Parts: sequence; C-alpha cells; structure tokens
Amino acid sequence: MTTVGLCLPQLGPAVDAGLVRDFAQTAEGMGFDHLWVQDHFLYALVQEGEYGGSAQAQPERYQSVWAPTELLGAVAAWTSTIKLGTSVLVGGNHYPVQLAQRLATIDQLAGGRLDVIGLSVGWSVEEHRAMGVDPSTRGKRMDDFVPTLRACWGPDPVVYAGPFFEVGPCLMQPKPVSEFRLMSGMWSGPGLARTAAQFDLWNPGSLPIPAVLEMLATVNAQRAEGRPPVDVIYRVALENTAGKRLTVDEVAERTAEVREAGLEGVIVETNFCSEIDSPAAWMSLLSGLEPVLKAARS
Repeated sequence: MTTVGLCLPQLGPAVDAGLVRDFAQTAEGMGFDHLWVQDHFLYALVQEGEYGGSAQAQPERYQSVWAPTELLGAVAAWTSTIKLGTSVLVGGNHYPVQLAQRLATIDQLAGGRLDVIGLSVGWSVEEHRAMGVDPSTRGKRMDDFVPTLRACWGPDPVVYAGPFFEVGPCLMQPKPVSEFRLMSGMWSGPGLARTAAQFDLWNPGSLPIPAVLEMLATVNAQRAEGRPPVDVIYRVALENTAGKRLTVDEVAERTAEVREAGLEGVIVETNFCSEIDSPAAWMSLLSGLEPVLKAARS
C-alpha cells in the first residue's frame, strides 16, 4: 500500500499551536500515515546564491518558520498512532550529535513513531553562515554527518572520528526505539551517489514520475551489493513556491501514479497555498484531501 503523509502547518503567519494540534489530530483521524516537518530558521533580506525551490526567489512564507524538532515533540504528545518524519532537515542547520539526541528523544516521546529522518545539504548560504558552517563544504560535511548520526544511535560506548565530527568514547542516551530510516533530499549527481551510499529512501520532490524512476534506477545501480534498493517517498505540492496550482483531483492522480509505479509513499505539501490566511482556512483545505487517500488505496 502506498502511504500518504502531510506536511504540518509550519510556515507563514497563520500558524499557531492550536492549529498544529487540530491539524495533526484531524489528519490522524482521517487515516493519513505520516506528518512531516521541514527546516529553515531565518529569512535573508539580502540573499546570496539561488533559492532552491521552484520560484525565482525565496517566498515570503519563509519569513516565519516554526522549528522542526520542537514541532515534532509537540505533535508526538498530541497524537497517538500517526507516524512522524522530517522532509527534510538541512545538515548545515544542525550538529549531528545534538540532533541525534533530539530525534531519539522525540522517538521515545512518540512511542517509536518517528519513522523517517530526511536530510539534505540545503541551499541557503545565509543559514549556513549563521551556524558557523562553510557553505562550500555542504556535501563533504553531509558525508560525515550521516555516519556520525548512525554512530550516536548505535550501541554505547559511542566512538566516531571523521573529517568534520569526532565523538567519544562516551555514553549517549536515549536511543531510538527502533532504527530510523534515512531519506535523502538530494538531486545532484554527487547527491544521488551519496543517496546510494548512505540512505534508505529518496525524496525527489515533484519531478515527473518517469524521470523519478529513471533517476532511481541510476541510484540503485550504484548501490552496494547485498543492500536493499532505495525506495521513494514522493513530494507533491497543492501549490508550489512559484504559485503553480494543482487541484485535489490532480494531486490524487499523481498519487495514483506513485502507487502504480510501486513507490513507497507520497507527501502532500500545503504550506504555500495562497488562500491560507487563517487556521480555519488551513483546516478547510485539509478536509478536502480525502480523494488523495482514496487514490493511494484503490
């Protein structure tokens, strides 16, 4: 069965705690499989480099973004059965040892429902500099970021030494309830090679499904012998950052394509829908997404 998840309300001035709670609990009651968070923490007034989304410049919705791990911690307490995931966390916004502890704590609070940890190298030069991270090292830093995380979630004592991060010997608790699956949000040639080497899943955004399958074949051709193939959790926006709008029926059709292709799941993004100007508008949009669930399970 193809899973269907939703990006949590996280961006823009309409977000408040009551909305996040109501959205999460309603989505759980409707039968959605996952709730997902994304990751930005500042809006550069002077932007260096290109924006990584579909628009030419960073959308105004990014002027307010609720922090991903804190949001997941609250949603873990407000829900009881729906799974949780990150799509995606930017490596340069975090240090892996502290992130490992935060994610393991959320998983414990959620009773093991933090299922997938999505990671990518990010695009914001300004966010990297604010974290004291050289943006030119994004890829190489990610090569060391993933094994550092895995070491921290592994047996104690934790010992790891790499070109960017050094840990232990030390004790690190809590551990995740079960092993996380890691999902790559990288699309470049080096990023796809990194996906093949270090990740379990790939989040290709809203590329056409035939292109996704072609690129996935390239990833799995690079996969080490004996490792299970990388699968896909596909992301589709009801309205993308450039303002291109899909109807709910079109999102359902794309979800059916994902199911027919045998891919694992779909994430539906609603944070950029232009009609959202209040919590009520967000909840109204959520109530109309039932056809997407039906498309995944037909």
